[in-house]
Amino acid sequence: MTQICVISVKSARFGDVPSDSQLIFADHVGRFYARQYGFPPMAGRLLGYLLVCDPPHQTIDELSQALLASRSAITGAVKLLENYGTARRTRAAGERMDRVSLDPASRQPQNFDSAIHKEHAALFREGLALLADAPPQRRAPLEEMVALAEFLADRLPRLVDEWHAHRDTLRASGKLPGPGA
Repeated sequence: MTQICVISVKSARFGDVPSDSQLIFADHVGRFYARQYGFPPMAGRLLGYLLVCDPPHQTIDELSQALLASRSAITGAVKLLENYGTARRTRAAGERMDRVSLDPASRQPQNFDSAIHKEHAALFREGLALLADAPPQRRAPLEEMVALAEFLADRLPRLVDEWHAHRDTLRASGKLPGPGA
């Protein structure tokens, strides 16, 4: 007698099984963040998965199962994403485990703090002081870095204001959901 085994798409313990397209997307995000920002691949994969998983709040066990990774790899990736302000852990009253999700604040422009660029400019000027007697070609890289940092410090606050105005226009037209979505 032949037995047929039916695999349920829903696991009682781990929720929905991710689709191949979700995992491929997570892998693409992982590779991009590894290449562009030096993230460990698992952190990028986790970020990608959190962007598309359902439900949007997952336990470490659920993430581990979905991404076929160890709990320690997921925990390390969560810590890194928390440090970047991209992910957060929450725990509902009475629950014994954290749930991981994207941090809603992460939808705001990242790295647009002009103070960082002012600090860069000051740091690079400190380097220029060390090269006070150096020939112009030796000073040129630092001078350009000072100029770029000062430019960014000046322009980024206006760019963020422009983005907020553009985002509000998109929300008003229904092309973007509101802040609570």
